[in-house]
Order: sequence, then structure tokens, then C-alpha cells
Amino acid sequence: MKKKILFVCIENSNRSQMSQAFAKMLGGENVEAYSAGSKPSGVVNPKAIAAMKELGYDLGKHDSKSLDEVKQFAPFDAVVTMGCGDACPWMPAKQFIDWQIPDPKNMEPAQFNKVRDLIAGKVKQLINEL
Repeated sequence: MKKKILFVCIENSNRSQMSQAFAKMLGGENVEAYSAGSKPSGVVNPKAIAAMKELGYDLGKHDSKSLDEVKQFAPFDAVVTMGCGDACPWMPAKQFIDWQIPDPKNMEPAQFNKVRDLIAGKVKQLINEL
């Protein structure tokens, strides 16, 4: 049975997008991954696209989405929030997890990649726990 995971941040342009990408990369056929933003920016950050391209993933095919656009895929096995606090509304899920991950939006590439790699580790651990 596939595990369904929703990753949520504020703009759905960096952290949640990279989390969704790593879930697809690491989970393969066993995971359905989605991402959304509490206040989506409408675009995926070019820095995130570049950071994931270094690892062979084309984030340029992703869209910045609102929670309304992904609620049709609920219920989820896990909803992971990152930095949206009270702005992240409730979604039907078996478990809710909050990751304290800094928003890399304005970081230089080296720092941005550290956040990317932190996300990769957390997604790998999550998939193993599900």
C-alpha cells in the first residue's frame, strides 16, 4: 500500500517542493508525495530548481500550489509542516509532523544546499518510519 505524504510550507516554493521531490526520489513506487503552501507564491524558487538539478531532479516541472488544490488527495498518512505554524490548516491525516527547518529563500547557494541536504535526511527518515 502506497504511503501518501503532504509537505506544507508557506509559499510552496522551496522547502515543501524539495521535500516532495526527495519523497519521490527516495520512496519511488511506495510513496505518493504532494506539496502545498498556506500562502503559495505561485512559483518555484529558481534556487530550489538549481539545488535539485545538482542531484538530478527537475523541480522546474513542479507548480506552487495552495492547500485547496491538494485537499482532494486526502486523507494522508502524514502531513509535514515547515514554518507555517497557525497558518497551516488541518488536513485529514494519520499523523502530523512539524519540522523546524529555516526558510532558505534568501540564502546563498552553499547555505541553501545545507538546508536541501537537511530536508533529504528528514524525508529519508520519515519514509523509513512510515
